[in-house]
Amino acid sequence: MKYVHAFGDDVLGDRDGVGIAAAIRAGEFSATEAVLAAIARIDAINPQVNAIAVDDRERALTRAADADFGAGSFAGVPSIIKNNTLFEGLPVGNGSAAMPDLPAKGNEPFTEQFLSTGVNIVGASTLPAFGLTATTEFVDRDPTRNPWDTDYSSGASSGGSAALVAAGALPVAHGNDGGGSIRIPAAACGLVGLKPTRGRVAPSPTGQVLPVDIISNGILSRTVRDTAYFISDAETFREPEGLPRVGLVGGPGRRRLRIGLVDTTVTGQPIDAETAAALASAADLLTDLGHDVETIPIPLDEAFVRQFVDYWSMLACSMHRLGRVLVGKDFDRDALDPFTIGLSRRYLRTFWRTPSTIIGLKRSTARFRTVFDSHDLVLTPTLAHTTPRIGYLDPGGDFDEIFERLVHYVAFTPANNATGTPAISLPLARTAEGLPLGLHFSADLGRERTLLELAFELEAARPFARIQDQAVREH
Repeated sequence: MKYVHAFGDDVLGDRDGVGIAAAIRAGEFSATEAVLAAIARIDAINPQVNAIAVDDRERALTRAADADFGAGSFAGVPSIIKNNTLFEGLPVGNGSAAMPDLPAKGNEPFTEQFLSTGVNIVGASTLPAFGLTATTEFVDRDPTRNPWDTDYSSGASSGGSAALVAAGALPVAHGNDGGGSIRIPAAACGLVGLKPTRGRVAPSPTGQVLPVDIISNGILSRTVRDTAYFISDAETFREPEGLPRVGLVGGPGRRRLRIGLVDTTVTGQPIDAETAAALASAADLLTDLGHDVETIPIPLDEAFVRQFVDYWSMLACSMHRLGRVLVGKDFDRDALDPFTIGLSRRYLRTFWRTPSTIIGLKRSTARFRTVFDSHDLVLTPTLAHTTPRIGYLDPGGDFDEIFERLVHYVAFTPANNATGTPAISLPLARTAEGLPLGLHFSADLGRERTLLELAFELEAARPFARIQDQAVREH
């Protein structure tokens, strides 16, 4: 195992984001000391994991010295924004050499919501080209690596954020999720990854114009507490329309839940043996805690797979064919990576299905929600098999082979993007090689409180593995 971590005896210690903010408020150390420690940690681990797309440390230091971070739960806490999200002054690279190197002229709505929590942004994190795949790998630069073992993928598309949080460089980081892109890297890197209900947080500019908004913003964290406080702060800043408030979830719930277990993929391919064992172990733990767990059929069919991948391919085609219109005259179509081009060409072969695809995805919400007539939550693996090595999903590889691998790997997470339902990945298991393995819980629209209450209970019952403890044991 090639562990990489930056935990140490500086002011950050092993505190989570809420703990760091509390220490800053109490005067134990300053926001400047916090960001200096984070910068030192980034410098210590980034050469090994390659998770920084844009370094913005000078402005972060200025903010730490001069800014009022407000009353947010993460006031003064160093963090990072994913490099597909507008943050004034930083270029939005989208993980692609095709994008112009131009600074954003302002913040998008979610950025303001994120800043309202009090975070101090130190830069932008890496993502694969346009967030279109499940590993943060590239054809023109080094991959972002998993700090649990640098031979392995950190997941995607929020892979840079996940690597930084898992390695201890930052306590929390921004991610967004259009097909599992918060939950997949959370599973790969041993983190908590919540995709909120559609509309819970401010929509992305892209999501606002899509016929089906599959994109949701959120964070990656090492503790359930940080994720719960983020949701509470997000609601304080922006009241979600048409959804029940979650409020601040402070611990486990008392109600015992009816949980449907799904152990088959919508693609029809089996999950691997280690993932199946982790799923069974999680079900046993839930039963021991008094919850009612029963195996149920997956509430979608294979038509959903075709519809989602057609829609996903449409997004690639929009960049391939309309990049100069969507981005500007400096967009360099010739610099697009082979995987994006392959997805685009796939869409051009099936574009005639677009109307039925959109109708099908819109109808999937009602179909998926029928499971919640009889169950409070659905339990699945986050991914259909364990985290792959770097190169398994190589964006420069044979498109048909990589595409087939990808569709099987991410068989569970896209359902929540299409239906708008919330879901959370929790690091409840480990592989034989010691890598994290995520288990995934889905809830009905607006039911993040149920997810967070169960997450608190599971975190206490089976404490999440910590990379620094494992590294000590290994050495």
